[in-house]
Amino acid sequence: MRFTPQFLDELKARLPVSDVVGKRVKLKKAGREWKGLSPFQQEKTPSFFVNDEKQAWFDFSSGRNGSIFDFIMLTEGVDFPEAVERLAGMAGLALPAHNPEAAREVQRRKSLYDVMELAAQYYAENLASRAGAKARGYLADRAIAPSTQLKFRLGYASNERFALKEHLGKHGVPVSDMVEAGLLSAGDDIPVPFDKFRDRVMFPITDIRGRVIAFGGRALEKDVAAKYLNSPETPLFHKGDNLYNLTTARKAAHDGASVIVVEGYVDVIAMVTSGFNATVAPLGTALTENQLALLWKMADEPILCFDGDRAGQKAAYRAADLALPHLKPGKSLRFALLPEGQDPDDLARAGGRLAVEEVIGAARPLADMLWAREAEGGSFATPERRAALEARINELSTGIRDEIVRRHYRQDLTERLRNAFAPAGGYGGGYGGFRGGESGRRFGPRAGGSPQSYPQSGGRFAPRGRPGAGAPLLGRGPYQMASPELASSPIMRGQRSAMSRREALILISLLNHPWLLDDHLEEVAALEFAHPEAHRLRAAIIAAFAQNHHLGD
Repeated sequence: MRFTPQFLDELKARLPVSDVVGKRVKLKKAGREWKGLSPFQQEKTPSFFVNDEKQAWFDFSSGRNGSIFDFIMLTEGVDFPEAVERLAGMAGLALPAHNPEAAREVQRRKSLYDVMELAAQYYAENLASRAGAKARGYLADRAIAPSTQLKFRLGYASNERFALKEHLGKHGVPVSDMVEAGLLSAGDDIPVPFDKFRDRVMFPITDIRGRVIAFGGRALEKDVAAKYLNSPETPLFHKGDNLYNLTTARKAAHDGASVIVVEGYVDVIAMVTSGFNATVAPLGTALTENQLALLWKMADEPILCFDGDRAGQKAAYRAADLALPHLKPGKSLRFALLPEGQDPDDLARAGGRLAVEEVIGAARPLADMLWAREAEGGSFATPERRAALEARINELSTGIRDEIVRRHYRQDLTERLRNAFAPAGGYGGGYGGFRGGESGRRFGPRAGGSPQSYPQSGGRFAPRGRPGAGAPLLGRGPYQMASPELASSPIMRGQRSAMSRREALILISLLNHPWLLDDHLEEVAALEFAHPEAHRLRAAIIAAFAQNHHLGD
């Protein structure tokens, strides 16, 4: 929306800068000005000044200055139109409409916002009532505390067909508005519209300004067609244009929190409860271009955290393909895959913040994700297969629209290919060569050191690279360090759910990067492990490593 200079001047006249700034900065009168501590820098001596006569503020510690619009944009992380809307609300000034039709549309949307707010209040009251006992039990089982339920405004839709419809009707809401807001099921084959959400825990979905625009409902019975049901597309809600928990996440991101993307409502709640406030989720679909744009407005490199199963890995690959054409200098993604069989809710409940931090800290760059998909575990025993890999890699970089990013991706992927196909004892890099048709071992140079050995099997590609250059994803590496007998032994297949994350991560690292033992064998052997399976698996790793070295002597 474009605003006339007259409207902006009216806002400035109604809102002294000291009033706007004073809501965030403690100001003291200093002659004709006001002074306070900078909201942008940590300081002990005030260097932030406000001058109502000039309608401006000045921050000498950071070098920033501006109007009330600049202050709202910088401190709240919003764009100019939203800053104007917020200030207009503070001033009690109606936003201008371009024409009568636009004015009617604004009023229409306002009435639908009111309807959705009434519905959210009803669902929340229902959750707290006797009728919501089953829903409260479900939330307790998911370790969602009452205070968290209030924070996220969770609710419950009863199993009655007309409960919400009758409640809203008592408040004078027309049935047509309920249908338009997506709260009722209606159509030519439905003579009497009825409640769309029934016997479900309700998750309100808000827009960027915190207004309820839709709902997600989680079924409490197992035999329903859809475990999760979202509101349909409405004048307020377009599922590909929004993210769950966007309002809170944007504020947290502006304050420096890492932006994390998970897959579901409960995952978001678990992450926020663990202290990761800038966590969001798509709304029942794979990540869209518009959602990606929202993420990049909050952070340069959002972290996509997916479930630790095959479906989670596929979701990560889809997101990588989606982002690739839209990459800009400084704008990318990172990927964190959870332990097998766990989602963020499981991880946060079992291990708390530290467990989540371990996974987030291991997030991989987008380039690593793409390389891993194309090269990890593949068989490249023939020139034709290696040529096919090179063609796929080149095609990936060609899809990047930004010329600068495209050039750097080509350089990066070319280097990875060169290192991957390095001949034995040939030019440098952190990868060995290929050996097709037989099991055995090759020698490949290690950066800054003498040739070292690594295992191969059946022409499989086994990168042993430097960190950040094609290193495999956590727990999904292509190494064939263990023999088939060891891989299928009780040690490898045993139940290790009680093993600490520290011990599990150390062992996974050794399995994926056995060359670490070249320089750190003694340290690994001396590590203290509490879990007996960890002791046995370490011994097996060291034994396999020793045997591999012995074969090459």
